[in-house]
Amino acid sequence: MFPPLYAILDASLIASDAPAAWVAFAASLARAGCRLMQIRAKQIDPAKQLEIAAQLARALDSTGVRLIVNDRADIALLAGAGGVHVGQQDLKVEQARAICGPVMWVGVSTHTLEQVRAADKTSADYVAFGPVFPTTTKLQPDALVGLEGLRAARAATRKPIVAIGGITLDRARAVYGAGADSLAVASDLLRAANPAARAEEYLAIAAEAIGAPR
Repeated sequence: MFPPLYAILDASLIASDAPAAWVAFAASLARAGCRLMQIRAKQIDPAKQLEIAAQLARALDSTGVRLIVNDRADIALLAGAGGVHVGQQDLKVEQARAICGPVMWVGVSTHTLEQVRAADKTSADYVAFGPVFPTTTKLQPDALVGLEGLRAARAATRKPIVAIGGITLDRARAVYGAGADSLAVASDLLRAANPAARAEEYLAIAAEAIGAPR
């Protein structure tokens, strides 16, 4: 089953370029049961991104967590991560696949049904769709798709769908109900008083809403 919670480790929320801070954060989420995480660190220079990604990959290797690197297929490969996530302005899915190979995951962000249908024809392992709700972690967010848009996206692809944009705990059940296989969460997870406990709450909702294992 596709991991129902996708933790986005955003540099603006972790507010440190020290690899140890990232490792500590990721390890706590792993202990809570989160099995899919993404490094999103566009503000950090590539050499430091590689250092963070490599240390995270080593720390999470025995936990069952798949670590995804945002945008940078080269960093994902060099760090020994589990995959790369590309946007509409980044490498194409098949270009990223050519770098990462068949074992690593390649995910792609989409914001319209046309983009979802196009992604469905690629080798992408999952399709992220949104923003479902307003988001504060993107400087130039795309137009909102809402829950109805998410339902339409679910009908447009056979691939796992990751809902992105403004996901919060009180919205989680409705988003799963609209067809999401997984919820990408940044602010509501990383800014929580206890992020690990918040992750457990998300996973409990996923278990009830879509039968995800806990």
